[in-house]
Amino acid sequence: MAQEAFEEIVETFEFLDDWEDRYRHVIDLGKAMEPLGEPLRVPATRVEGCASQVWLVPEIEGQGAQAVFAFRGDSDAMIVRGLIAILRALYSGLNMRDVLAVDAMAELARLGLDEHLSSQRSNGLRAMVERIRLLAGKSVAA
Repeated sequence: MAQEAFEEIVETFEFLDDWEDRYRHVIDLGKAMEPLGEPLRVPATRVEGCASQVWLVPEIEGQGAQAVFAFRGDSDAMIVRGLIAILRALYSGLNMRDVLAVDAMAELARLGLDEHLSSQRSNGLRAMVERIRLLAGKSVAA
């Protein structure tokens, strides 16, 4: 079910043996993202439950279950920006029903993130996934 962009990240992780190299790659993914402007860093786009400041801004094309999901995001922590980039690779381009069908934690486990993130980062990652699912769920219900 994972997007091609996510599969590329999985392949890169398989190639990188050392977790320091993998962390560097995650950070590089985050650095490659365009930052959110200050007008988008508002309470409505802030993700609660993250130790860092995190903002997710949906970019939905269409309506209902067939609407295509994408989002932009940002964080004040470089590793979290990278996690946002990974989530973008996992979800962007899917229709809303498919977004809800993604088992994000299982997909992310393919990267070994579940074993190598601190509990605070893991909680924040789950909070971001829940926000994405909430956004998709609202669109399907509309």
